[in-house]
Amino acid sequence: MTRAAQAQINLHALRHNLQRVREAAPQCRIMAMVKANAYGHGMVRVARALAPGRMPQCGGRREERKRRVPQEPPGTSVDALGVSSIDEAMMLRDAGIAAAITLLEGFFEPAELMLIQQHNLDVVIHHPAQLAILEATPLATPITVWLKVDSGMHRLGFAADQVPQVWQRLTACHSVRPPVRLMTHLASADDLASPQTPQQLACFNAATAEINAERSIANSAAILGWPQTHDGWVRPGIMLYGASPFINGTAMAHDLKPVMTLTSQLIAINHYKKGDAIGYAASWVCPHDMPVGVVALGYGDGYPRHAVSGTPVLVNGKRVPLIGRVSMDMLSVDLSGQPHAHIGDAVTLWGEGLPVEEIARYASTIPYQLLCGVTPRVKFIEI
Repeated sequence: MTRAAQAQINLHALRHNLQRVREAAPQCRIMAMVKANAYGHGMVRVARALAPGRMPQCGGRREERKRRVPQEPPGTSVDALGVSSIDEAMMLRDAGIAAAITLLEGFFEPAELMLIQQHNLDVVIHHPAQLAILEATPLATPITVWLKVDSGMHRLGFAADQVPQVWQRLTACHSVRPPVRLMTHLASADDLASPQTPQQLACFNAATAEINAERSIANSAAILGWPQTHDGWVRPGIMLYGASPFINGTAMAHDLKPVMTLTSQLIAINHYKKGDAIGYAASWVCPHDMPVGVVALGYGDGYPRHAVSGTPVLVNGKRVPLIGRVSMDMLSVDLSGQPHAHIGDAVTLWGEGLPVEEIARYASTIPYQLLCGVTPRVKFIEI
C-alpha cells in the first residue's frame, strides 16, 4: 500500500469559484492567476480546467489527448492566464494550452523576446531596462504589452509621473502590438479598512487620465471588496482556489469552495499515561491518560512545522487537536474525543470541512503559503 498523503483537487469547486468571479465583476474580462504551480494545485491541470477545449500539440496519440482535455460549455473559459515567467508559460504551451498567457514579471533578457514572439505571449513592462531592450529588439511580429504603474505598492512598475512618457515610447515601438494596456497592483486590498486602496486607485487614475486603454487593477480581494476597481480586466488568484483573500476572512462568507483537500490516514493509535511526553523536544505532555493518534503527514509533505498544539485536524470528519511538534513525515493528534477511531481512518488536514485559512492562522502564516507549499511526494488526485 502506498503512503496515504493525498491532495484531492476538486475541479468543480474551481469552476464554481470562477463563477463567483463573474458574478462579482460581470462586466470584466478575467486573467486567472496560475503562477506558482497554480498556487500549488497543478498549473497545467488548472489551466485546462479554466481554459478548456485546448488540444495539446505534442506528446501522445490524438485520441488519448482528446480524452484528457475537458470540454466545457461556452462562457466557462477565462480570457487569459497569468504566470510569473517564461518558464511557467512554456510549461503551459508544451502542454498544449493555447489560451492567452501574460508574463507578470515580463522578460529578463533580450533572448526571451524571440520565444515570447514565437509562442504569442503577452508581457508586463515594469522597468526602464525592459523598455530599452524592447525598443532595441526588432520583432517580425509585434507582441502585446501591459504597462505596469506603481500606484503605491513600490515593488514593480513605473512611477506615476513617468507613465505618459513610457506610454508614448511603447506606442511608438514597432515591436509592440497596439494598443498598450495598463495595469497596477494593490498592496492592501485584503484590509477593507485600509486607506491605501483608495489612494492607489486615485494615483492610478490620475497617472492614466489622458490614456484611453484597457486596464487591470483588481486582485481577488478587490474583486470581492472594492467594486470601484473593476475596470476592464480582473486578476483573480487565491479566490479561485477557494480561500478568502481578506485578513481574518472566511471562504464561506463569499461562497467560495475549497479546491484542495489535503488528507491522510491514522497509521498508529497508542495509549499514554498522564505525564508522558509526546514528540520531539518533549514539548507537549499528556494531561491525563489518553489515546494519541499518529497521522502519516508532516512538514515533508508541506504541513507547517510551526503549527501549534491545538491546531484542528479532522478524523472521520470530527475535530481533534494537533499535539506536540510536527515531524517530517508524521504528526500526532489527541483522540480523547474520538475513542472509537481506528488505524486507517481518514484524516483531513485542510480543505473540505476545515478551512485552510484557519490552519494558516494557527501556523501564523497565510493560506497562499500553505497551498503553494504542498510537496511533490503528496499524491494529487482530481475529483
